[in-house]
Amino acid sequence: MDSKIIGVNLRRIRESKGFSQLQVAECAGISRVAYRNIESGKSAPKVSTLQNIVSSLDVKLQDVLVPIRTLENVRFRSLKKMTSRDSILNEVARWLDDFNYLESLLGRNENYKFKDFVSELSTMNEGNSRAMYAAGKAREILELDDEEPIRDVAGLLESSGIKLYPLSLASDGFFGLSVAEEDGGPAIVVNVWERISVERWIFSAAHELGHLLLHLDAYNVKESEEDKVQEDEANTFASFFLMPEKVFTTEWKDTNGLSLVDRVLKVKQIFQVSYKTVLYRLSEIQGNYVWGKFQAAYKARTGRTLGLTDEPKALSPDKFQQSEVLRSKEPESLSTSCFIEDHLSRLVREAIEKDEITMSRGAEILRLDFQAMRERINSWV
Repeated sequence: MDSKIIGVNLRRIRESKGFSQLQVAECAGISRVAYRNIESGKSAPKVSTLQNIVSSLDVKLQDVLVPIRTLENVRFRSLKKMTSRDSILNEVARWLDDFNYLESLLGRNENYKFKDFVSELSTMNEGNSRAMYAAGKAREILELDDEEPIRDVAGLLESSGIKLYPLSLASDGFFGLSVAEEDGGPAIVVNVWERISVERWIFSAAHELGHLLLHLDAYNVKESEEDKVQEDEANTFASFFLMPEKVFTTEWKDTNGLSLVDRVLKVKQIFQVSYKTVLYRLSEIQGNYVWGKFQAAYKARTGRTLGLTDEPKALSPDKFQQSEVLRSKEPESLSTSCFIEDHLSRLVREAIEKDEITMSRGAEILRLDFQAMRERINSWV
């Protein structure tokens, strides 16, 4: 028996059922330390012990012995070295397998709208010009007009044939990753940890779309360090994708009577983006010094510097005169409801209602405990 495979599967199953390590250990008749060592792969359990554990989890022995597929065509870079890298990749592989299984089972495979466009981009020289062209063309493929802000980036990506996984990970050095078609994608994973702003979730999704379109040749799971040139290109793509050139220019000019901080906060509210998205755009126009200038102005006003996961509050509408271009579309505020994946949830519902899968299997696919799954089913109308 491979102790590492057993440990990964035990953790996955335990967390999907909402059990703590202590609860499983007590039910299996072993200490928490002993169970923790089994789950971490440090020790191999006796057959009798493993049988007690799977019995307490209400699964079959085979469920913890089957190896998880290894992803290869992944772009997974982070600002810091991550000890949880392997477990994240295992989780994403399992999620993709579940997703693709349901699509095949129900005949609901989505057409990837950007497939031909990726080939075109691969013939162009990398740089900001390519990123700006890619952003404009991507909006055109998605049938967005020149003045249309993106209000549901999650739904937009899913409608284009990209699988989206909002994954909560307590890390301020990891914002997202993406998986190529060869490994069951295209797919984008976004870190929706509560300390990371919704605006940053939205930007991360657009940023990873940029990588999927522009950098498929860099999709190698063995590479973990960020490439500055590619990161800059993906940042530029995200900025122009979320804020189309024509309307951004109009909105920015309309705020020229405000201070730099207030101008950025107003524009970020209009487009539902992070302040960094606005600064990326401004740096293209005015140069990189705008980053330091904004931080200095923000610190002078508030007495503090913005950290990696910080997002300043948007400027309230009563602080400025609204322009005509987006007046009817301007949001009040952002919440987690602005970033919700729902394609996989729809597949699970259809599969349960057609008796293709059990409620327990649906809960496992959606990473819900049994009670939460029951409550969701009871709420279906």
